[in-house]
Amino acid sequence: MRSELNLQAQQLHVQRGGKEVLAGVSFAVAQGEIYALLGGNGAGKSTTLATFLGFLTPARGRVLVNGQDVGADLLAARRATAYLPEAASLYEHLDARENLRYFLALAGAPSDAAGIEAALGRVSLAEGARGLKLRGYSKGMRQKVAIALAILRDTGILLLDEPTSGLDPTAIDEFHALVRGLADVGKTILMVTHDVYGACQVADRVGLLRGGHLVDQFEAPAGGRIDTETVHRAFSARTAIA
Repeated sequence: MRSELNLQAQQLHVQRGGKEVLAGVSFAVAQGEIYALLGGNGAGKSTTLATFLGFLTPARGRVLVNGQDVGADLLAARRATAYLPEAASLYEHLDARENLRYFLALAGAPSDAAGIEAALGRVSLAEGARGLKLRGYSKGMRQKVAIALAILRDTGILLLDEPTSGLDPTAIDEFHALVRGLADVGKTILMVTHDVYGACQVADRVGLLRGGHLVDQFEAPAGGRIDTETVHRAFSARTAIA
């Protein structure tokens, strides 16, 4: 593993509604690495992201962003990260460029025209679509605008929540290629998903969550990919957690 750890969960216990959703979860994500947190509904995936974003406070344990406890400096953690939710909240009455300019202004980030066009080109959003209102966009096109915004914010860390849910196979392949390219230039990426195949195709490591416990981890061999069948068998297992 690379030496610089940009994201760390250390014996993380989180409760929601009086129920323990995460029970002693520990993992770390290094610079330039894609870590996929895999699990079914209710496994604790989105709770993990919410804790890194400071929306939830751990009952025990802690989360660190760039070595800093999120609870100790929430603003610094959020400045260092870009978050892509499953359904990005973009404005349907604005076009792609207008959405990017607006949200960059909110974040206090530069929004020059050349940079916006470069980012939209990088996510392969067709030039003819960039001036159209988002009300006519497919989900895949909306995701491209959202990831372009993450690129333009130029943070070192990306948090992705079910990023390929509802996308067609071509859009999924394009998204994975884009994310892989971002990791290859040093971005640190934590994605949560229930898609076994997608996780194994793009991630350097996969962590399997079940019932709030991190029950297994899988690592890609040098120059290769994580074996889908192995992970699928583990994902499908119904072993009870004591």
